[in-house]
Amino acid sequence: MKMQRCCSSAIGKRWFFSSNNDKIVASVLFERLPVVVPKIDPTVYAFQEFSFRWRQQYRREYPESFLKKSDTRGKGDYQIDYKPAPRISEADKTNDQRSLQRALDKRLYLLVHGTTQGSGKPVWHFPEKAYESEENLRKCAESALESFIGDLSHTYFVGNAPMGHMVMQPTEDNKIPSIKRFFFKSQVIAANKFDIRKCDDFVWVTKDELLEYFPEQAEFLNKMIIS
Repeated sequence: MKMQRCCSSAIGKRWFFSSNNDKIVASVLFERLPVVVPKIDPTVYAFQEFSFRWRQQYRREYPESFLKKSDTRGKGDYQIDYKPAPRISEADKTNDQRSLQRALDKRLYLLVHGTTQGSGKPVWHFPEKAYESEENLRKCAESALESFIGDLSHTYFVGNAPMGHMVMQPTEDNKIPSIKRFFFKSQVIAANKFDIRKCDDFVWVTKDELLEYFPEQAEFLNKMIIS
């Protein structure tokens, strides 16, 4: 199938301007935000180090007596021994892509394996659903995600408009109607695990890993997904 891609900021009834043969599909980019602060880029770290040393040249000098007084402040029975949590989890060590407890400093995205719109065989894809009689495409996207994870109480849909859309045109040898796929973003809220269902398999992948699953759409997805 030939594909046409473009980012979409349209809202309202313009979404549904299509011929009777077109199929409208709502796909969900289900995202887990970073759990730990990402590592600082070496270039950024070098600049911060340089800035600190530069400011040290012009810092204000305080009397020694004043500094000794400041050292005694905060000492008492309320000191806490802080130990940072490990950045590498057991899921990272075993490369368990079905776990949300991996790649803690990066965003993760849910992919499911099974039959999808426009494909007669099982493939990797985002949670999606063909538009039927829902009030709007946002409701259709919610229904799509709910069919895979069940309860939506630990999810948050970002906005009412899609973040982008892709048009798949039929070829001369393929009589499948054209598919207009609209992408909506949803985020994981206060959850470490979901009961994924209605699919053969699922994975939680980073953006770089995700692009490897969709080599033909990698350019479009790389522009649409901002990480």
